[in-house]
Amino acid sequence: MNKHRPLKPADYVPADLVRPTVAISAAGEAALLNGTTAAAAEAMFAAAAQDGVAMVLASGYRSYSTQVTTYNGYVAARGQADADTASARPGHSEHQTGWAFDIGDGGGACSFQPCFAEQPAATWAKANGHRFGFVVRYPWMLHPITGYYYEPWHLRYVGVEAATDMLNRGIGTLEEYFGLEAAPGYP
Repeated sequence: MNKHRPLKPADYVPADLVRPTVAISAAGEAALLNGTTAAAAEAMFAAAAQDGVAMVLASGYRSYSTQVTTYNGYVAARGQADADTASARPGHSEHQTGWAFDIGDGGGACSFQPCFAEQPAATWAKANGHRFGFVVRYPWMLHPITGYYYEPWHLRYVGVEAATDMLNRGIGTLEEYFGLEAAPGYP
């Protein structure tokens, strides 16, 4: 999924949404993930806790209608051009797949701000997420490829094999890994 590869249908809903057994600061649908992602998140959060790192699920699944509201809020506050670098248009959000979620540290330190990258939850996830199948989907300075500015809180499940291969080969984006064209903007 990216700005050139929308969901089809645009209002797609995963059939297997579940609430993972992890610390959650989100409510309602945002506390859900698809079954595969939820199981991997449970293992990752438990490992982080064993290492003394607090990690919470801050935002999981987001329906099409919720993304309409979220995106329109960004447009109203920032204008469409800026909104397009901070929020996916409806039908283009990885959150809608159930395969992606945002993490926090439970204390609100730098929530959804670039400084979150320096918080223990973000540094731990970046260093260890691959062991559980996760990548930081929108890495630092790769917005010309992904179309989004750095989001150290946004994790995407791709499986242990792919996440580890990306790390070992120094590949930062799914676009590069899968040989897709860069998607800095909407067509």
